Amino acid sequence: MRRPKLLAVPFWATYIFLYVPIIVVVIMSFNASSNLFVWKGFSLDWYGVLAKDSAVLEGLRNTLIVAGGATVLATVLGTLMAVGIHRYTRGGLIRAYATAPALLPDLLLGIGLLSLFSLLQMSLGLHTVLISHAVFASAFVTAIVLARLANVDPTLEEASQDLGMGAGRTFVRITIPQLAPGIVAGALLAFTLSLDEFVIAYFTAAPQTPTLPIVIYSMVRFGVTPEINALATLLLVVSMTVVIAAQRLTRITEAI
Repeated sequence: MRRPKLLAVPFWATYIFLYVPIIVVVIMSFNASSNLFVWKGFSLDWYGVLAKDSAVLEGLRNTLIVAGGATVLATVLGTLMAVGIHRYTRGGLIRAYATAPALLPDLLLGIGLLSLFSLLQMSLGLHTVLISHAVFASAFVTAIVLARLANVDPTLEEASQDLGMGAGRTFVRITIPQLAPGIVAGALLAFTLSLDEFVIAYFTAAPQTPTLPIVIYSMVRFGVTPEINALATLLLVVSMTVVIAAQRLTRITEAI
């Protein structure tokens, strides 16, 4: 059957609408001019300006602290939650609750977490952002590890215990290695989600401890500059690298 050529029009129009602005941002980050609409030659000067911006460096430091801590916490909680759901529950209700943070709007989740911290009388800071991102990212880790658990052979664990190895050692030496591709893929996805997340961080961060997306937002309010283009390009490279790595590991998980 021949496909109508008109179907290609909305397809390519959508791709142009989504990706052309991103390509323009990347190109203009290498512009020697401070004018975003005038190209004056290739230059890396704006990356040098970016490296000397104290606000950006502080936001990057805060973001890496939050993303690193949230990744570790989300990976541990998500893995244990997935194993518990797979082994001890039946039906989809518990699974739905476990993955709910990934489906809820960020605005709703941010307001809910802020209300919880206020109820517990917790002062806002990097620790509240870290906890919030861990809650958000753990849902994605849970979903990925659950997909991996569907392909794990339970007879290996049974054989291990029959040979005298306890449940704890069996989990560490048999179960975890089988889940490793899914765990690593979930951790990488959790890291990139925390790295780019703005809405939840905006509600749960203190004014004196902004993350990098909040710093970018404060800079963009006064207009987009080549420095912001350079920063957006670096974030794009990091995010794409992590996402591609996570996708590759997910494919390995499905193939094994």
